Amino acid sequence: MTVTTRRILVVEDDAALSRILRDNLVAEGYQVQCVMDGTQAITAARDFAPDLAVLDGMLPGTDGFDLCRMWSQSGQFPIIMLTARGQKADKLKGLSLGADDYVTKPFDLEELLARIHAVLRRARPTVEQLTLGPVVIDFKAFQAWRDKQALDLTHREFELLRYLAERAETIVHRSELLREVWGFPDTPHTRAVDHAIARLRKKIETDPHRPRFIHTVHGDGYSLTPQGREHQES
Repeated sequence: MTVTTRRILVVEDDAALSRILRDNLVAEGYQVQCVMDGTQAITAARDFAPDLAVLDGMLPGTDGFDLCRMWSQSGQFPIIMLTARGQKADKLKGLSLGADDYVTKPFDLEELLARIHAVLRRARPTVEQLTLGPVVIDFKAFQAWRDKQALDLTHREFELLRYLAERAETIVHRSELLREVWGFPDTPHTRAVDHAIARLRKKIETDPHRPRFIHTVHGDGYSLTPQGREHQES
């Protein structure tokens, strides 16, 4: 699978603190996008497709705790909440809403960076093998079988499947796949993802027109369901 730089979304309305976080995270090798209110954060989460969000609890626009609830339910990326020192209720609220960790302000920058590293390590373990009904995919050996008969998958198809498998049950946007699997720095006008998914379905799905494993999320992208579910697309 293509090695990519992890992306951090910083949602913080203190401009000075946001700048410090951005500069230090960039120095650590991350791609960083900073926004200052909840409304911008919703758009950024969709378009930037972060691997982790550092989220202030108190924000103008959509409240940080509402964002935490929404994002944790989607399961698309882990969240580290920033809370005011001494606000124990806010810490408990953030964790109960699905935050993966919290840091109190003012915080030690090295501690925050260590927590980001730790959460990212836990967030998406590398998938070495995937089973989709009668199909078994070995990502280490770049081999695949259906009922013990070898399947001919391209290297790009292995990369695409593993990327989806590491984000199973969540929506992966076309723009993210174009960046992370195809390597496009910007989002071009292309149907490369849709064509690749169609080819994969022909090789993996029993009925490519009624897929059980690789589902289209109209207007958004695709979602992989390893255990399979009934076709629900219109």
